[in-house]
Amino acid sequence: VKVENKATEQTPVTNDAQWIHSTKWTIPKNVTNLTAENQNLRGKNEELEAEKKNLTDQIQNMTTSWNELNVSRAQWSIDAYCPKTNNNRMCVVCQTGWLPFQSGCYAINNPKASEQKTWKGAQDDCIGKISDLAVVNNETEKSYISDNSWDSSGNNGYWIGLRVKDGNWKWVDGRNLTKSAWIPGSPTDGQCAISVTNQGFKSVSCSEQNRWICKKKALTL
Repeated sequence: VKVENKATEQTPVTNDAQWIHSTKWTIPKNVTNLTAENQNLRGKNEELEAEKKNLTDQIQNMTTSWNELNVSRAQWSIDAYCPKTNNNRMCVVCQTGWLPFQSGCYAINNPKASEQKTWKGAQDDCIGKISDLAVVNNETEKSYISDNSWDSSGNNGYWIGLRVKDGNWKWVDGRNLTKSAWIPGSPTDGQCAISVTNQGFKSVSCSEQNRWICKKKALTL
């Protein structure tokens, strides 16, 4: 009985020895794995830092370019509205080539037939001139637009900033046309408005080629 008790008492010691023997090889492997993972994380961290620096540089470059663009635009506006003559500046409400009326400036684009544009092409041209196709606010302005729709007749007129969108006549500034009498007939998608001398506004296909009238806000002096 005593021998059996001794054997029983020695069993935990034997197990501990076996555990130590088995883990003495496992620990170095775990250390090696952790070292590799640590190096991998350091590499990823360095990549992220490099990417962060690259993005920061891009933002700084974009900010610099934007500031330079704003300065350039500001200078362009000054030169456009207040041209310098003999070291003196004389400001005007509209740029050269634009007609002043009420609070707006108008560019009457009257190219030859081969250079006329669709409604979208005309609007893109106006946007390039820091303006839009003309938005008409009242009867007086409507008469002015009509009077300046030079040499127009029938369905050959000048695009203005009015087209059918979602079944309604809308101006390019997002407002609905409130004076339905200005355009006869029901609005149909794909139709845009032209101005014709002595005939007011007409609805034609937006894909037709026409002349166009741009409008921008006049300089307040």
